[in-house]
Amino acid sequence: MSTIIAFVVVLGVLILFHELGHFLVARAFDVGVEKFSIGFGPRLFGRTVGRTDYRISAIPLGGFVKMVGEEPDAEIAPEDILVSFTHKHVFKRILIVAAGPLFNFFLAALIFFGIFLISGISERKYSTEPLIGEIREGMPAHEAGLKKGDRIVTIDGNPVETWENMAKMIRDCNGKPLSVTVRREESDLMVDITPQLTKDEMLGGADRYVIGIENAYEEIVKDMGLTEAFSQSILWTCKITELTVVVIVRVIKGTISSKTIGGPILIAQMAGERAEEGAASLFFFIAVLSVNLAVLNFLPIPILDGGHLVFFFIEAVIRRPLNTKTREIAQQAGLFVLILLMIFVFYNDITRVLFS
Repeated sequence: MSTIIAFVVVLGVLILFHELGHFLVARAFDVGVEKFSIGFGPRLFGRTVGRTDYRISAIPLGGFVKMVGEEPDAEIAPEDILVSFTHKHVFKRILIVAAGPLFNFFLAALIFFGIFLISGISERKYSTEPLIGEIREGMPAHEAGLKKGDRIVTIDGNPVETWENMAKMIRDCNGKPLSVTVRREESDLMVDITPQLTKDEMLGGADRYVIGIENAYEEIVKDMGLTEAFSQSILWTCKITELTVVVIVRVIKGTISSKTIGGPILIAQMAGERAEEGAASLFFFIAVLSVNLAVLNFLPIPILDGGHLVFFFIEAVIRRPLNTKTREIAQQAGLFVLILLMIFVFYNDITRVLFS
């Protein structure tokens, strides 16, 4: 039950802020809004205030804001022309459409700001000594029996003073076996380790020899004031945006398996896990998902906000809307792509549940 509640909370917050962005900017430009819906499909309940029907709908996988004159070819009553979306200047329409994903960025920054202000930020202070922290399974150090807390004393008889000194010895070994002396508690032991050649993503995919260890560190919680919490919230939002773009590009290129893509089931599972870890963890998860949603919505796929923005930018350049036929074909293609993607993520979710 907690998983379901967490799932509803996560999606509800994400959808609400996204649609609120469209709604508030539309109203700021005096565009009439007929429906503000959280969810798709049949209306479950709601309330009509003025012209707008604020509703909760049956399918909680999205939402929408239906504006007056949203479709260029729709018939509009003469008295509604002044509040018609289509009759607004193209740059106002661009801002209304862009406001949805921009509000998701704003939500992420707002959550990060709150977390940093209340809880501070956790930083890792890494040891400069050759102390072993984490050990990757299946790598040479793991196979040789090294353990967390071990200190590397010598490599091939050469004393090791710092972590960088040790790392350079391993990098420069050209793959030959190394005789490593390790201090564990009060005793020393000697092991033979053959470093493994891997591609280092941090170095642009360059090859280097490693044994599969990370240096030891301690977690330090740093308190923050308003200014620092604000700057860090912007920085983290930018970092996660960049990471999201990188992951999308790598999935398209095939360097990251498409099986890692998840849908509602995976989101529900992760939301439940984060909820069990505490409110801060759940809200951090919402912030990351909010950035993901913003980036995905900016993709130039018809039906998504990014696709509409492409149409409007073309209109701004050629000084007239694209013809109806072109828009319809593009929208149908976008819908087809979106349906395929939904089928794929549901398939990934189901196979992950069945075979995990």
